[in-house]
Amino acid sequence: MADIESIASRLADWPEGENGKSAATPPGSGMTLHQLRIFWAVAHAETLTKAAKQLGLTQPSLSQQLSKLETSIGTRLFDRTPGQMALTDAGRFLMRKAEFILSNIEEASAGLKAFSRGERATIRLAGLNSVLRVLLPRTIVGTRDEFPGIELDIHEAAPAEALDLLYGRRVDIGLIAENSVAKASVGFSQQPIATDPYVFAVPEGIDLDGVVDPDGELDPAQRDVVNSCIQFTFGTQHTRRVEQWYAQVLPRHRLLAQCRSYEMAMAMVQAGLGVCLVPAFTALDGQKPLPGVRLYRSTEPERQIVALMPRQYQRLDPYRSFLAALQETGEKTVVPGILPTPHFLHRAETTIA
Repeated sequence: MADIESIASRLADWPEGENGKSAATPPGSGMTLHQLRIFWAVAHAETLTKAAKQLGLTQPSLSQQLSKLETSIGTRLFDRTPGQMALTDAGRFLMRKAEFILSNIEEASAGLKAFSRGERATIRLAGLNSVLRVLLPRTIVGTRDEFPGIELDIHEAAPAEALDLLYGRRVDIGLIAENSVAKASVGFSQQPIATDPYVFAVPEGIDLDGVVDPDGELDPAQRDVVNSCIQFTFGTQHTRRVEQWYAQVLPRHRLLAQCRSYEMAMAMVQAGLGVCLVPAFTALDGQKPLPGVRLYRSTEPERQIVALMPRQYQRLDPYRSFLAALQETGEKTVVPGILPTPHFLHRAETTIA
């Protein structure tokens, strides 16, 4: 068994030379596995700065390794322009081969480690806090009997950060909203996990059932709260679309606060200060709605939560079983206590991304 562990270790962590750089080379080639990983990351990131961030390396070190690779094989892999690096024909050829080599090395390493008796498997995840805290606890319970030694390395991260961690091979699974993926998911398997409806969160004491015009039907104090809107600074495009949504459903609204987390926004709603449009998972305390908050279904499309992972992991345990348990948890997750959409929310015509 020790031989298996030794082989797996060598495959996962290629022998290194000075300064942490790989000394070994793939047979019949002048390139190191370390350089091949760097090339793969740069090809996806399209800039040295972003690739360096993904790999946790300094930009000068990354640039030096890339130059050594091009020198060793005798041809350019990238056409360099200010702010961008585009693959040459040789680079595109190597890209196809790198995908195959890296995925097979990782699959072999993960498969061999699964045979190591007593080894504590670690699954590394990154994703939205609101999704992780709703789905992960029950998923862990569902896999605990089959894999009692499983460990989780959890990173709470925005979609762009989760993708960077995936491309940098620093996490195994990313949990993000489907519309955050776009072209960035190339090279990864995308599996549906859960549906998360958008809700209009208001303080518990405000009843919007049957309300057509908040400005004319609510008392002054409640009208002031409903017109006090909380927004999020998650990016220019998202912020602009939320602003448009508020402008349509509450023409006389004012901006109460800009937040960088759903938790802060919901705390302000609980305190009776204002209202906000949020994914329903963010309004849960465990499996129950947050106290002091009333949730109304909005007209916005539901947020589709997906899991991204390297394709080869779909066939390997514990990743395969963990993903299945995650999907089962997502299918069974229903946000309780969501009330029907108030009439005035039907004024909205935009889509929140």
